Amino acid sequence: MRTIELIAYLNEYLHISEHEDRSNNGLQVEGAGSVTRVAFAVDACQAAFEAAREAGAQLLITHHGLFWSEVKLLTGPHFKRIKTLLDANIGLYGVHLPLDAHAEVGNNVELCRLIGLIDIQPWGNYKGQSAGFGGALPRPITLNNLAAKIDAALGVNSRVLAFGPQVVDRVAVSSGGASFLIPQVVAAGFNTYFSGETSHSAYHDAKDYGLNVIYSGHYATETVGLKALARHLENKFGLQTVFLDLPTGM
Repeated sequence: MRTIELIAYLNEYLHISEHEDRSNNGLQVEGAGSVTRVAFAVDACQAAFEAAREAGAQLLITHHGLFWSEVKLLTGPHFKRIKTLLDANIGLYGVHLPLDAHAEVGNNVELCRLIGLIDIQPWGNYKGQSAGFGGALPRPITLNNLAAKIDAALGVNSRVLAFGPQVVDRVAVSSGGASFLIPQVVAAGFNTYFSGETSHSAYHDAKDYGLNVIYSGHYATETVGLKALARHLENKFGLQTVFLDLPTGM
């Protein structure tokens, strides 16, 4: 497949022009003119670039790209990363907030499906887009059972803040570093929040609002959208895909 055609499709399908985002979403580094194999990784880093090269990929799609709307000199690790891509003729495509928010293959909607939510709907607002997705459990379950289900699915040990009811039924989801959204979760009528990464100040927000929060890691909660996008590209274009699992433990 011609790379230019794939990039045009991704830009439209992921609605990258609709998001206000510090990440420079889209093609960040040009590579080969045609693509048969696409690699996916959460982070644009040296390990991901070397793994993409070893996998024989012509394009690497990452959630966290190399460029974040700031001048960055080609020195040190940044130079080495760029050089690795150029030497291997691998293109780099970054998709940050558009992948979190996407209604079909996004991180948030995929996490809702992972825990079996029904009546999945967007909630909240972040820079003019929904802050996340959420819904109802088919039947109420204990908070500990919900956390165990998440841990088994993602291969993590979640941190649970049990500040709400012990039997839960409505869960809001927002991947990555989204603890600042706790007031919006409560305003939307959820009793449990499933997210990635916590912060010091968010602890007291959750406690004072009486909200359960399950933090399952920034990295783990942002793998699911990339895997869903990989499946989509396989089915639509017959492309070979490979997910590069490079966990940070965070």
